Amino acid sequence: MEINSAQFVISSKIVSGCPNPNLPEYAFIGRSNVGKSSLINMITGEKKLAKTSSTPGKTQLINHFIINNTWYLADLPGYGYARLSKETREKFGEMIKGYLLKRENLLCTFILIDIRIEAQNIDLEFMEWMGLSQIPFVIVFTKKDKLKRTQINTHLEAYKKVLLTKWDELPQIITSSAETKEGKEEILGFIEKTNTLFQP
Repeated sequence: MEINSAQFVISSKIVSGCPNPNLPEYAFIGRSNVGKSSLINMITGEKKLAKTSSTPGKTQLINHFIINNTWYLADLPGYGYARLSKETREKFGEMIKGYLLKRENLLCTFILIDIRIEAQNIDLEFMEWMGLSQIPFVIVFTKKDKLKRTQINTHLEAYKKVLLTKWDELPQIITSSAETKEGKEEILGFIEKTNTLFQP
């Protein structure tokens, strides 16, 4: 899939504020500082589409973008940022879960994980909740360029081993790097294929 256009549509706090669900939609989510904005900018080919920041936890709303005028990309707030108050974190959690459960045109959620960091409970619990809620997701490991090839395989195998203690089958996994653009074709290929399943 080639990206010819990518435009910001709207920021929302609740599902009812999201765009008309008449197009297929894909959400991107991950812990703060996972490289979500950089990945979104990489796959869309727009350097400043999603705002990157040195301060984790900057995305505090559901940000919608329309891609090629044929599908929506939803940039969700990062979770697990310790500096936010407990009340704010809980509010984010409710907003994110409300969106994921109620957004009828959401075909898949890409859960971003920093490949350098060992499996964290907050990510594993979120994936478990997604599975129990029957919300389709793909794991995208980010920052692949920060590790040597042998380290990448070691980290991936260790993560898969942890996942298999909870899951009978592994979810689909994609490895990526915003720097080298690895993972771009795989993510866009998955979206292109999944778009054909959409029934408005």
